[in-house]
Amino acid sequence: MKLLVTGGAGFIGSNFVHHILNKYPDYKIVNFDSLTYAGNLENLKDLEGNKNYEFVKGDIVNPEDVAKAVKGVDLIVNFAAESHVDRSILSPADFIRTNVLGTQVLLEIAKENDIRFHHVSTDEVFGDLGPSDPPFNEDTPYDPSSPYSASKASADHLVRAYVRTFGLKATISNCSNNYGPYQFPEKLHGLFITNLMEDKKIPVYGDGLQIRDWLYVEDHCKAIDMIIHKGKIGETYCIGGDAEKTNLEITKKILELMGEDESKIEHVKDRPGHDVRYAIDFTKIKNELGWEPEVNFEEGMKKTVEWYKENQVWWKAVRDGSYEDYYNKQYK
Repeated sequence: MKLLVTGGAGFIGSNFVHHILNKYPDYKIVNFDSLTYAGNLENLKDLEGNKNYEFVKGDIVNPEDVAKAVKGVDLIVNFAAESHVDRSILSPADFIRTNVLGTQVLLEIAKENDIRFHHVSTDEVFGDLGPSDPPFNEDTPYDPSSPYSASKASADHLVRAYVRTFGLKATISNCSNNYGPYQFPEKLHGLFITNLMEDKKIPVYGDGLQIRDWLYVEDHCKAIDMIIHKGKIGETYCIGGDAEKTNLEITKKILELMGEDESKIEHVKDRPGHDVRYAIDFTKIKNELGWEPEVNFEEGMKKTVEWYKENQVWWKAVRDGSYEDYYNKQYK
């Protein structure tokens, strides 16, 4: 099988590329990425020279770029997205361009070439939950709160429209918050861990009582693996980590693992329109495909902290933009 993985140099995409090539040594992967700030080929440096791996620089909004990359491809797995909520508040247009228009370009080319399509989405399309509300599931109505989640909701609807109108062979997954190796250090785990390593404060939004369901990235990759091999065409699958924690709980766990105390916490002004709670009911994928998370919260947190400690050269260069400049010069 030959896969086109869009956004394969990003956090989840690069973990997925590693997972697939480790599990299926005969598969071929084309990693298609525009190498924006969050796309980093250092995440995949160990694959250089692998005959089953190829990198192609391109933009999913550009049909010519995509058309060249899909030759001989059996499956497109779409990770390519602008994904940081704070950035979407500052610049919504960038999110509409990549997440909506880019997805439509991919869908059109998948339709024209009869290529199976899997779209990776987020639980944020559902809005937020009250303290006693049941977790999100595949039937939860969409109610996005931010420009980011609205753009992802739009992309999800486009995928469903292409399935219904054109008979495209496609599936969707909506996952909870990921964490683990190679995550850009603007997100909670990476930011807090790296700040502490540089003896800086860690900024907690508001009271820190916002609740998220945390999913270790390797478990997410295994879920997508199951969906693309065993999932039913036209279906959506919710992927959760079974680990609802407040941001403050995550903060305190990081402090504990880093040997620091709560004096390092700095409460800052809350994000506009900040969702209160996310939680995922993954009953469907568990019952139909046999997936459930394998890495529990304690183990995942320890592995994540250790990874950032052991990869300081990586995150410092990513944060400073060194890798971005280097690879963009190589792949003009």
